[in-house]
Amino acid sequence: MSTPEVLMQVLRSEMRAAGLTYKGLGDKLELSESSIKRMFSQGDMSLTRMAQICKAVGVAMEDVLRQAADAAPHADTLTLEQEKSLVSDPKLLLVAISCLGHWTMEQIVETYEISETECIGYLVKLDRLALIELKPGNRYRMRVSLAFRWLPDGPVQHFFRRAVVDDYFAGRFDGPGEALLCVHARLADPSAMELVHKIRQLAGELARLHQDDQRLPLKDRDGYTLMLGFRSWEFKQLTAMRRKG
Repeated sequence: MSTPEVLMQVLRSEMRAAGLTYKGLGDKLELSESSIKRMFSQGDMSLTRMAQICKAVGVAMEDVLRQAADAAPHADTLTLEQEKSLVSDPKLLLVAISCLGHWTMEQIVETYEISETECIGYLVKLDRLALIELKPGNRYRMRVSLAFRWLPDGPVQHFFRRAVVDDYFAGRFDGPGEALLCVHARLADPSAMELVHKIRQLAGELARLHQDDQRLPLKDRDGYTLMLGFRSWEFKQLTAMRRKG
């Protein structure tokens, strides 16, 4: 994640903490809500504008810059041993996935059958596994990047294939905000790599939207999962019909 993206992420976090929306910030700066959104999405603002935003939010610009420096860079993956530790305990994996979704400890305890004491213990374990940095008050910050992904063919992917994929694709994908696509193409390697890059950008955009919506009440948000696969492959029944020789 680039420095401007980190700065925008920190500013959004401070806005959420202050209960300030894009519209509210726009009113304070005498700018339209769309102008504020565009400014944040493009990461395009002068130091003067950043200082104005910090003043409107009620945070020192020095603190924002310090948080941004602390937040980057982070690892995009865990190690094999770290992933093995996660899948060895289903509740630990659940809390890890919740943290990747930026849930608070209170939200985890309220939603799942995990006591506060248990949850704190799992957060401590995740701190030792370097997935999060546990802070006072059982708050935390992620120690992995927005581009984080599970190891290819690693322990967590094996778990997902065994316990998640069939259940996920059993859905109809016809609800509001749902889609299922299976698109075939013949590409050269550079084109395939370009698409992989765009897929990773899409995952980053999902993370950004998730963070933006954190300011909304929990009742106004629903859990969505983006599951993408892209590889050189042909359906085996089609392969069986290929001409021989």
